[in-house]
Amino acid sequence: MKKKIIPIFVPHQGCPHDCIFCNQKKITGLSTSMTDEDARDIIIESLKTIPDDAEVEIAFFGGSFTAIDTYIQRKLLSVAKDFKDMGKVDDIRLSTRPDCIDDKELDLLKEYGVTIIELGVQSMNEDVLVKSIRGHHRDVVFTSAKMIKVAGFKLGLQMMLGLPGDSKDRCISTARDFVDIKPDFVRIYPTLVIKETGLEEELKSGRYRPFTIEECIDISKRLMVIFYLNDIGVIRVGLQATEDIQLGLDVLAGPYHPAFRELVRSRMVRDYLDDVISRRYEEEGYDPSKGDNCQSFENGYVKIDKKDLLIKANPRDISMIVGDKRSNREYINTKYMTRFKTMADKNLVDELVVMIDGKLVDRITYKDLYIRLAKLYQLGW
Repeated sequence: MKKKIIPIFVPHQGCPHDCIFCNQKKITGLSTSMTDEDARDIIIESLKTIPDDAEVEIAFFGGSFTAIDTYIQRKLLSVAKDFKDMGKVDDIRLSTRPDCIDDKELDLLKEYGVTIIELGVQSMNEDVLVKSIRGHHRDVVFTSAKMIKVAGFKLGLQMMLGLPGDSKDRCISTARDFVDIKPDFVRIYPTLVIKETGLEEELKSGRYRPFTIEECIDISKRLMVIFYLNDIGVIRVGLQATEDIQLGLDVLAGPYHPAFRELVRSRMVRDYLDDVISRRYEEEGYDPSKGDNCQSFENGYVKIDKKDLLIKANPRDISMIVGDKRSNREYINTKYMTRFKTMADKNLVDELVVMIDGKLVDRITYKDLYIRLAKLYQLGW
């Protein structure tokens, strides 16, 4: 059964810096400090909607938890520990900054049953860290991550795309540093310009340009391949929507989309299909751009002899293959003069079957698809 998360947001409590991109009160949708009583109420209400046999995790998000006053940490964690001791909760997770970890803090977290620690790394590039006013250097990330793993906690790392001074190469370099650290999972967040942040001022002055949706998709698809082939789970791609962000009330600019991860996965499938079809057409000497598929008649009309493209996949993957607003279908049909069709087959658990005019062109598992994409993206596999 899928893990159920009980999120407890602790906006801005503990943060020693106001990073250029951050307004946690806007991002979390909250504007008040979290108390232990509030946390207990949230957990009790959430558990009412969760099946008894579910795997449950309490997650403290929003601030730099380990920089909060120790007394407040203990009060909040004691509430979570109560439910873990009762057997109603399996894991306790928190997020914090890389420069807010030491042995004393890790001992405290272990005392209260914390099992997972996420570090908001954002970038491993020194120039990006400085321009984003992060307040620490990249070396701190390696040190704190190692301490967390040695202490027996699961480790998560968060990275952002499109911070000041960022680029595609710098994002990929950060991902490769993450691979060296070997976290249990990562999150990927495109940078949004939120009201009442330093980034808003940079945007208004013209000193900052956010990445576009297309740029972030292009980068994220490469990161997904890097992490997948190194057995690092990607548990989120894109900022989770709150009511304010969903309605666009507080996002001034940036590549926000409510289903960003699906856009990325869909693009990866399109890239694969693009490569497979182009290779097959090249083998056959068939070039739709040169009119090789056209037949002329005496009355001057031209009949286009389109090829039938059929993609078979598990029912859950059909929408990803077709693309957002049928974008993949339209792209392939236009470029290759095909009739793009899909067929749901529940027996295909983790693979795709590609057929052209009734003939098998490719049958590939998702693992091999990622390997194919790694070569296509020139990532070194």
